[in-house]
Amino acid sequence: MMTEQPSNKALLVLPRLRVQNANAISSPLTWGFPAITAFTGLMTALERRLGPSAGIAFYSVGVVCHSFEPQVTRGGYTRSFHLTRNPLLHDGRTAAIVEEGRVHLDITLVFEVELTAALLGDTERAQLAVYIGDVIAGMRIAGGSVVPPLPGKVRNSPRPSIALVPGDPEGRRMEFRKLSRHWLPGFALVSRDDLLEARQAELQLTTPHATLLDAWIDLSRLNYRAIGDTVEPVEWVTDSRPGWIVPIPVGFVALSELHDPGAVAGARDPHVPFRFVESVYSMGQWISPHRLSNISDLVWEPDRNSASGLYRCINKYQAPSFAVSQATQIKESYYGNYRSQNRVRACIRAQAGPL
Repeated sequence: MMTEQPSNKALLVLPRLRVQNANAISSPLTWGFPAITAFTGLMTALERRLGPSAGIAFYSVGVVCHSFEPQVTRGGYTRSFHLTRNPLLHDGRTAAIVEEGRVHLDITLVFEVELTAALLGDTERAQLAVYIGDVIAGMRIAGGSVVPPLPGKVRNSPRPSIALVPGDPEGRRMEFRKLSRHWLPGFALVSRDDLLEARQAELQLTTPHATLLDAWIDLSRLNYRAIGDTVEPVEWVTDSRPGWIVPIPVGFVALSELHDPGAVAGARDPHVPFRFVESVYSMGQWISPHRLSNISDLVWEPDRNSASGLYRCINKYQAPSFAVSQATQIKESYYGNYRSQNRVRACIRAQAGPL
């Protein structure tokens, strides 16, 4: 039995995991890439499966997506999920079809971990990484199955690895930049909570009673605006966005008190307390890993406040200041004294750089 507590920081990288039939409906209002809570849940399940004797403790997880293949049928502007027929019931009757969204993924998972002193050697870390890769292969990721890579899809299949985190800030930054080059091409999911407040302030210029929900809906859709007088023809433009912005669920908030274990019939685990919850939403951004400066920009850490009943994931990515303020100033200037739609887009692109 392990007696030493893990205290040496490291990064566990599980590269190029091919996941089949992952869940694509993570909340009542969104669909697409699985919620980040699915990956923090995987982190907890993995830590429990390894056990304390493994000498590794997990704290946060980051996700880099290389391929996203939703199982849908496209018809114009609408998409329909591919549904499957469930097996027949025990009496031979046809089971009901329950709508479910599925997606095939190619992802890289990066875990922020701590190791015991016995695992600091190169050989020990390599053996542990291979063992964790074998364990992950038998687990579910966001409800999907881990399958081997397609033949010829990847020339040299990368292996799981564990890299020690240097003690000095500059060393950590250089180590992260070296690792992030191996996660290309791909996009990492980061938090953009700041966009909600910025957009709410914009909306309140014309609608004083605008709320964060109004800001979230406004950021989640494509907004077309008519520019010019009411005399035809008018010019229609699309609101610009500072990057690949997406609405995402980031956790849950309590709807009831915490019930004792086994008090609620039908609960998944009757040995732990139970609480009714609903989803918490925010904004996220897909960004290339080489644009991140350190590991805290990438990883999500589960956080809870039992008093308020808030259970959500925290990401510490700080966007460049121009992404909100200067883009907003440019847009306001454009609407006040515009000349051409392409000119504004060129100004924003020149300051923001390629996405």
